[in-house]
Amino acid sequence: METETETTTAKESWIKKRTTTVTSSTTKTTTISTPAKLYGKDLSEYDEVDVDALLAQLSPEEINILAKEVDPDDSFLPPNERCSYECEKEPTGPLDRKKLIEHINKQALETPDLPENEPYVKGTVRGKKWLPPARSEKDKEVEEGIAIDMGEEYEQALTSATQEEIIDLAAILGFHSMMNQDQYHASLLNKGQPIGLGWDGITKSQQQKVYPMDPPNNTDIEDSIKRVKDDDPKLIELNFNNIKNISDEKLIQLFDALPDNEHLEVLSLTNVGLTDKTALLLAQAIEKSKTLRVLNVETNFISPPTIVALVRSLLKARTVEEFRASNQRSSVLGNKIEMEITELVEKNSSLLRLGLHLEFNDARHRVAAHLQRNIDRIRLSRLNQRK
Repeated sequence: METETETTTAKESWIKKRTTTVTSSTTKTTTISTPAKLYGKDLSEYDEVDVDALLAQLSPEEINILAKEVDPDDSFLPPNERCSYECEKEPTGPLDRKKLIEHINKQALETPDLPENEPYVKGTVRGKKWLPPARSEKDKEVEEGIAIDMGEEYEQALTSATQEEIIDLAAILGFHSMMNQDQYHASLLNKGQPIGLGWDGITKSQQQKVYPMDPPNNTDIEDSIKRVKDDDPKLIELNFNNIKNISDEKLIQLFDALPDNEHLEVLSLTNVGLTDKTALLLAQAIEKSKTLRVLNVETNFISPPTIVALVRSLLKARTVEEFRASNQRSSVLGNKIEMEITELVEKNSSLLRLGLHLEFNDARHRVAAHLQRNIDRIRLSRLNQRK
């Protein structure tokens, strides 16, 4: 049996853990919980621990073990430290991206396909075939029972209406999207409908027109660069569009030869992988060019500040009449860049066409107005020369 002293001690310990406060109308219970501990210490004691001092005491092997326990989704770590895989092999040489891709493609072609366990047989269904769920009779009755009561007057009007009048009514009500183009245009022109194409005819798609694909650009890069260097008088237009294997060295050779060329007028470099490095060299070449009139560098990887540098180079050339540089790495130029381009264009008296997507209305209107003034001034000068 428990003694009186043990009973009193148990009551006191229970009262310390659970305290009840009684008021006039409510009773509030407060529960005292034990603080959380880690390795026998309270968590608050670890707040003053110097983490750098602890890491300095670890050996390189222990640091590697600790690094493998790091959360890979921690956004504060650089990507190369989130992966626990470490390659212990020494590099065999500098990275050559072109050779690496060729090696991967070669391995993919030489690796035999895995044999199929069962050969493909046309018309044979393997596994469970999906069948639509059966519809209940109640759903069918509901669909069949749907009817629209339009009134006697509307029903008589629609019953006595001709086919052309019904088509015109559908166009007025906005139902023309339910008709094919032949029906719609015939209703607009008030023509009779041929058999099968009237209001009772079946709406069907028309035969698509198949256009042949554009042939690949077979321009000889080395020969073209040599002709630019030699200032070939027959080379007036140079088109390198969609040639994706042009190296930076070839582009640098081309841009170095542009200042000394006095016959090239049109240069197209669309989708050739032009970067900021080579585009800045192109800007320097444009400043010294004497005959270049049209420059197209659309669909490349040029940043907005480099586009500003290209537009600024047109001020010194004073020969370029058309410049196109849309669809670059950054789809939005920004207000600051657009204002810089606008100010440079307003200082240019020779530019007639600018192929750039400007987002802000102020920049678009100012550029369009200035280009129109340049066109009008040149047109008037030509008229005066004829007189």
